[in-house]
Amino acid sequence: MWILVAAASGALAVAAGAFGAHGLRAQATLEQVQSWTTASQYHLLHSVALLALGLYAAQSGRGVQWPATLFTIGIVLFSGSIYLLVLTPFRWLGPVTPVGGLFLVSGWVSLLLLARN
Repeated sequence: MWILVAAASGALAVAAGAFGAHGLRAQATLEQVQSWTTASQYHLLHSVALLALGLYAAQSGRGVQWPATLFTIGIVLFSGSIYLLVLTPFRWLGPVTPVGGLFLVSGWVSLLLLARN
């Protein structure tokens, strides 16, 4: 399942990166484009981490539910909130971004715990 999630997430990350590089520049400020770039880079990086977790789970038979779930939630909240902040006037989404970052950090910590067991 996590390989499918990683594949879908990776495809969305590449599409978001391409949109940021080509379609967004005419309608966004430099700061917004930089924020979008950060969001798409974190999105893609954590999609690759999800792929690695899925491959590890398939090969080892070990569960990766915690780090994979935390990474997925983190991608949605961190990158998703930045995408929406750039595309919409919904400024109330600003506080969601650091919460997403905490989920991403928690995913890495849970991966550390998984590796220790």
